[in-house]
Formats: sequence, C-alpha cells, structure tokens
Amino acid sequence: MPIDTGLLAILRCPESRATLVVDGDRLVSTDPATRRAYRIEDGDLAVMVLEESSVLDITEWTALMTRHGVRM
Repeated sequence: MPIDTGLLAILRCPESRATLVVDGDRLVSTDPATRRAYRIEDGDLAVMVLEESSVLDITEWTALMTRHGVRM
C-alpha cells in the first residue's frame, strides 16, 4: 500500500521541516540545502530517522525535483 496522501500532506523532513515528495521507495525532502532521502519500508512505512537517511547529490536532487514539478 503506498503512502497515504493525507499523511504525506502533514509529514515533514525532520531536519529542515520541508515538504516531502514520494520517489519510488523513498521520501525526498524538497529543501535544497539538506536534500535528504528517507526510505519507505513495506510499501507504506516511512523511516524518518536522520541517521538512517541519505543525502542526495545536487544533480540527482535537482533532476528529481524537476521530475516531480517542484519549483526551486
């Protein structure tokens, strides 16, 4: 089951408090300074732990934001 849209509307990046976009099996912060990605387990369980997140490089993050229609 995918992440519920109502839940996604209230979830925020724990580091920057930015909104998130779903990209496959991860949630990605829309904040260009942090560029955090949080994995989704079992289809709908977001692991929102900074120590378990990854930081995307600027090129990958920019392409992802463009693909999802996020204004930068």
